[in-house]
Amino acid sequence: MTYPIALRIHGRRVVVVGAGKVAERRIETLVGAAADVLVIAPQATPRIAELAARRDIIWHPRTYERGDLSGAWLVHAATDDARVNAVVESEAESLRVWSIRADDAAASAAWIPATTRAGDVAVSVTSDGDPRRSIAIRNAIGDLLARGALPTRRTRSSGGHVVLIGGGPGDPELITVRGLAALRQADVVIHDRLSPSELLDGLDADVVIIDAGKGTDDHTLTQDEINEAIVAHALAGRRVARLKGGDPFVLGRGSEEVLACVAAGIHVDVVPGISSALSAPLAAGIPVTHRGTSTGFTVLSGHVIGDLSSVVSSGLTLVVLMGVASLPQLIEGLLLYGMDPQTPVAIIERAHTRSQRTTVSTVESIVERARAAEVCNPAVIVVGDVVSIATPTYVGSTP
Repeated sequence: MTYPIALRIHGRRVVVVGAGKVAERRIETLVGAAADVLVIAPQATPRIAELAARRDIIWHPRTYERGDLSGAWLVHAATDDARVNAVVESEAESLRVWSIRADDAAASAAWIPATTRAGDVAVSVTSDGDPRRSIAIRNAIGDLLARGALPTRRTRSSGGHVVLIGGGPGDPELITVRGLAALRQADVVIHDRLSPSELLDGLDADVVIIDAGKGTDDHTLTQDEINEAIVAHALAGRRVARLKGGDPFVLGRGSEEVLACVAAGIHVDVVPGISSALSAPLAAGIPVTHRGTSTGFTVLSGHVIGDLSSVVSSGLTLVVLMGVASLPQLIEGLLLYGMDPQTPVAIIERAHTRSQRTTVSTVESIVERARAAEVCNPAVIVVGDVVSIATPTYVGSTP
């Protein structure tokens, strides 16, 4: 039976006897923990020699001698000679200094656990000297930490901070690993109408949740009010997660929110998400590019239909977000600048949900077809020959 313990070794002398690959890994970790590292070994790996040249460590290029452990707080015996390691272990024991043998855990007073980290959380695993078992368990825990599946939220905030999270297409399984982890660290969540709001059910009961949903002529909060709420909560020392649909910087006004934070002197991070400009066509099996058909694509907002001459002349796939209400103006502009009336068009509604629906027609008839089908938002419009290549796709599940 062992007694697990965590050591704070910042500025404390740690002696490493040996300078091979095993020692190198341990030295790297010790340097990262700001230990005062002394290495004793006739030869060293290039990396250890580099650390010594940079004065991150002290290296004595010679064999171990009794007395080298003087002033040590922790010792690593990591040579390829068991006899030398035994001598180091023996001297450490006589000095009442913790020592770790790399070659023989059973003969060591202490050993290194398998460790995984997620931010400021470190989890160490030991299993009675069975390193492979410890590593397997460590990896499983690390995966859960990375996916935000474990409760790692601080009970007390460490200071105001904002993270803009791209929630992706709306399916809660399609948010990024980093985005989910950041969401579960928040004290305050300000979310949009098209964000994966199902994820909010799994948050701690004391997390403040603010609905900032915006639809056509239906704003729970204006953009200025959203900016003010983000800044106010961050200045109050809370961790704020701004959960948005798609990607924050693709027609999501995320850059405006970042600028508001910067103006208030607030640190802000941005976690990218999968934009509906890509995910909605994919959900309908439509590639936005395809060899021999389209070498690129253009993304436009449907809120303002401007000059479409360059869009038509480019021959690229056109993807329009939030464009159902302005569909007649969009089609009028495309035809005005010479787009072939028979160019295929698809409108994907509620992509990546059980009620997803795709309406397909041509430029000259899509307005009438959409009206008859009572197409409504949220929807993404795709214009181009790639629509004809549509095939069934399965995202996040097996068909």
